[in-house]
Amino acid sequence: MIFYVILAIAVTIGLVWLVDKFIPSKFRPIVMVVLWVIIGFLAYNTFMSVYMPIQFNTEKNKRYAKVIESLEDIRDAQLAHRQVTGKFAGNFDGLVKFIDTAKFTITQRRDSTVIDEEANRRFGLNSMTKEIVVIDTLDFVSIKDSLFGADPRYKTMMNVPVGEEGAKFDLKAGFLEQNDIKIPVFEASVKKAVILFDQDKDLINAENQVVSVEGVNGDALKVGSMDEVNTNGNWPKVYGTND
Repeated sequence: MIFYVILAIAVTIGLVWLVDKFIPSKFRPIVMVVLWVIIGFLAYNTFMSVYMPIQFNTEKNKRYAKVIESLEDIRDAQLAHRQVTGKFAGNFDGLVKFIDTAKFTITQRRDSTVIDEEANRRFGLNSMTKEIVVIDTLDFVSIKDSLFGADPRYKTMMNVPVGEEGAKFDLKAGFLEQNDIKIPVFEASVKKAVILFDQDKDLINAENQVVSVEGVNGDALKVGSMDEVNTNGNWPKVYGTND
């Protein structure tokens, strides 16, 4: 595209020279003005063809960074939910309520020696012992305080922070069966077109086709997966940790 615009400018400049050399003087001013307008138009398009992708990428990176912060909060909340309940939350209302009310159990594992009553009965003795692991409950800690402290942002983590007004993350949860074991999975996502809704449509379409280790592949930003056991994000580490 840039090559053809530059070629057009060069051709137009050549035409200016030809006009100056061969067009009668009485027509020359009008033709020259038209040609210089064309040159200006082509030069502007050349500049914009370079500038717009740069501006788009700058804005895209700023918006992606904010969206990823929210996705990381969702993942932290979901991992806490799985730790306490054994599964992921399938909707934000339940997840927020969980953060508001649930607690982590703080435990301590220790080894202990006790009388092995079964072995003593079997052998007619009273001195046989066995080693066991004892789990002591030490305390209960608020999940809200552990993950978010005094910050109430978890109450609005379902809202996409930039892009189309009123947009919300899509949240799914369920189970995958592997070797007859049901493993909990979840996925939170938002389409790139929602994040970049007010940007150039051609550049958004190109962004949706990205396949690169340095870019966000696919047409959405997401964390987790409904198709595999995975709680990672699909963004490159240039935006921060994705696992």
